[in-house]
Amino acid sequence: MKQIKTTRFGDIEIDESKILTFKDGIPAFESEHDFVLIPCDEQSPFLFMQSTMTPDLAFLLTSPFVFFPDYELEIDDNTLLELAIKGEDDVLVLSLLTIPQGDFAKMTANLLAPIIINQENHRAKQMVMENSGYTTAHLLKAKEE
Repeated sequence: MKQIKTTRFGDIEIDESKILTFKDGIPAFESEHDFVLIPCDEQSPFLFMQSTMTPDLAFLLTSPFVFFPDYELEIDDNTLLELAIKGEDDVLVLSLLTIPQGDFAKMTANLLAPIIINQENHRAKQMVMENSGYTTAHLLKAKEE
């Protein structure tokens, strides 16, 4: 177990074997390599990806398939090799979420660049899909009229 400092959760103990490693960091956060997933709660589809080095760096995530059941992606060969993915059961796909000005009704998911995680070895990468038709801001839930 390892203790880390976080702004959102205070000091927490994490299982070092569960640390996600981004070899090249995340776009715009290239110096950040190690993160841990923290569920919001057992019933919630949301979780945080907390940096183990920077207390105030945490990203809100969800499985894109929860809100977009028809979401399709193809993991490119480079990502499969880099993450040493052997089969579908190894893979966890998550989308980064954005909450504009704290307005949850306008929450969007980045379907263009999902976070791909090998659940066996905990290697991870943000993969930017080419020619997918997806964007970085898909409204999570249609606003009720």
